[in-house]
Amino acid sequence: MKLNEIRDNPGARLKSKRLGRGIGSGKGKTSGKGVKGQKAREGVSLNGFEGGQLPIYRRLPKRGFTNVNRKEYAPLNLGVLAAAIQDGKLDASQPITEALLAAAGVVRVNKVDGVRLLAKGSIAQAVTIEVSGASAAAVAAIEQAGGKVTTLVAKAEAAAA
Repeated sequence: MKLNEIRDNPGARLKSKRLGRGIGSGKGKTSGKGVKGQKAREGVSLNGFEGGQLPIYRRLPKRGFTNVNRKEYAPLNLGVLAAAIQDGKLDASQPITEALLAAAGVVRVNKVDGVRLLAKGSIAQAVTIEVSGASAAAVAAIEQAGGKVTTLVAKAEAAAA
């Protein structure tokens, strides 16, 4: 094989559509753009434009708002915590922190503001856990098993009072 014999595989390169080369080509004269006007020109973008009629995004009602300061928490269910302790990923005799949970791969905290403990599942071991937040049912379940929950973020009601 010589350099001048090297070719692409058949169909590897699509031939470009040849526009404006006579009416016999099927894409002659207006090059498939229709007739004159704004849309026949190059570089036009008319997203959402409805020909002067009030566009749908202005006709529909707007509701609510997005709080840019909203805190997002990674959920941690009791069942997942119990399974991690049983698998040996976490040591129940030591206090469990958010950093330990992330290191063990139980929760992902790289794009959230902390960990929130939730009551789905059950736990039988006594554990001391330190998380950003916890539901009342999760705290009750941990304390019933003989453990303790410490929350890092103060409740809004407690802060206001």
